[in-house]
Amino acid sequence: MLIAVAVAGLVAGVAGLSIAVVAHNRVNQVVEECSEILRRQLQVAGNGADNQALRDLAVVHYDALKEMSGHRSFSLAVLNANGDGVVVSSIIGRTETRTYAKAVREGHPIETLSPEENQALRAARLGKGPVVSMDDPLPDFGHRTTSSTAS
Repeated sequence: MLIAVAVAGLVAGVAGLSIAVVAHNRVNQVVEECSEILRRQLQVAGNGADNQALRDLAVVHYDALKEMSGHRSFSLAVLNANGDGVVVSSIIGRTETRTYAKAVREGHPIETLSPEENQALRAARLGKGPVVSMDDPLPDFGHRTTSSTAS
C-alpha cells in the first residue's frame, strides 16, 4: 500500500514538473515576442519618426478557390507604428476577381478576418514581412469584437 502511494506521488510530481516546464517555455516565448514588438516601437519613438507613416507590411499568397492553383490570391497588411492600417485581399478566380479592404485600429481588426488576412496582419505587426506563408508560426494578438473598437 505504501509503495502504491509513493508511486502515485512520484507520477504526480513528474506530471507537475512537465507541465511547469511547458508553461515556462511558453511564457519565455511570449515574453520574447512582446519584447520584439516593444523594441520595434521604441526604435520608432527614439528616431522621432512619424508614427502615421506606413512602415509594416506583409503579404500572404494562397489558393482561395479550388478552381485556381498557383497561389494567385493574396492578403496584404499595411500598418503604421500605432498599428493602424488596412488589410487588402484579392480573391482571384477564373472568371472574376474580388477585392476586399478591412480597417485595422491599434493592431486589431475592426471586422472579422479570414485566416490568411489574420496571418498577414500578425506578420506585419511582428515585422516578419514582406512575404510570409500560412505555415509560418506567428503569435496571436487576441481578438476584439467590432463593438469594442467602434468610436
